[in-house]
Amino acid sequence: MSKHIIYLDHNATTKPRPEVVEAMLPHLRGHYGNASSIYQLGQEERKAIDIAREQLAKLIGVQNADEIVFTGGGSESINWAIQGVAFARREKGKHIVTTKIEHSAVMKTCQFLETMGWQVTYVGVDWHGRVNPAHIREAITKDTVLVSIMHANNEIGTIEPVEDIGKICREKGVPLHVDALQTVGKIPVSVETLGCDLLSVGAHKFYGPKGVGALYVRPGTKIHPLIHGGSHERNRRAGTENVAGIAGLGVAAELASKEMKHDEKHVRHLRDKLEKALLCDIECVRLNGDPDQRMFNTSNLSIEAVEGEGLIIGLDMQGICVSSGSACSSGQTEPSHVLKAIGVPIELAKGSVRFSLGRENTDEEIEKVIEVFPKVVERLRNLSPLWGDYKKGLRKSVITGKAA
Repeated sequence: MSKHIIYLDHNATTKPRPEVVEAMLPHLRGHYGNASSIYQLGQEERKAIDIAREQLAKLIGVQNADEIVFTGGGSESINWAIQGVAFARREKGKHIVTTKIEHSAVMKTCQFLETMGWQVTYVGVDWHGRVNPAHIREAITKDTVLVSIMHANNEIGTIEPVEDIGKICREKGVPLHVDALQTVGKIPVSVETLGCDLLSVGAHKFYGPKGVGALYVRPGTKIHPLIHGGSHERNRRAGTENVAGIAGLGVAAELASKEMKHDEKHVRHLRDKLEKALLCDIECVRLNGDPDQRMFNTSNLSIEAVEGEGLIIGLDMQGICVSSGSACSSGQTEPSHVLKAIGVPIELAKGSVRFSLGRENTDEEIEKVIEVFPKVVERLRNLSPLWGDYKKGLRKSVITGKAA
């Protein structure tokens, strides 16, 4: 019998729900037509796309579903939003404003534009990971063509004051792009409440399939296509539609609309139970991120005198899946840019671990983690000369400032 896996890495990806898989299967079997074809086999696929568009529109508070464009995933949506607006508005200016804690899809797209002559202002955040809207206002110039802000951080869970930033952007006449991959399907998201002009979505973050996402584009927002070719998605995104994936995204959106409140209550309880126990049972641990304005499923902890990679491997040997830093940069040895941006010392940043819980996690699983994790930490610390010096009173804790 295979070992039971305790999956606590839902900010990286989620398991597609059975209803999602069932919705996809017909489009991988008998319903295989091209949605651009005018014959019935194709029009059946077109209808499935239209239904999914309506389902997602309801989830994110969009009145006209045609303002949603399906893409190949969240990273494509982010790249398109930033590059598309930058190129469409380059005659007005070549300046973009973002923050120092954005996802790599935002950071690397901005860095790419910098090589082509654009200027990017990376606004700092406080030690909880929250950006001050006043600092965004100060960063906007007459040449600013876009502000790009994440709704919630994928590593530490901090929720940003996007609504306030949206008001500033409206006042300044600058389009606002919101990376909402970590919030859509988990907490209420409304494009009107946020005041954004573009909003990126990834299906696999809320129990949908991988390889499909969407970009909301407010009418009147100037944006160039990222992918050129046919006239798909009303001439906005070329390429034969991934109907199966889109149908799955739609069902995931519909289920999230119905069950979001219930899921939050369940997952928050588990997250708080886990976090309280680990902070109590383990010496020299720091919680990263805003303790209150934070996604209910996310807990990022820095464990002194251990390496994050060792924690991940040690937990994996016990059938527990977690991550250290961003999943998209898990192969890096450098500390997380997010933790550095909020002022976590390098030695602590390297010992960070992210627990991100989901709707299928149970109390029994959390109790197992509470039992196992301190033992993994103890084993690693027994191998650490830093911890040895701390226990001998030869050095002070970076977290507490005190000797053992």
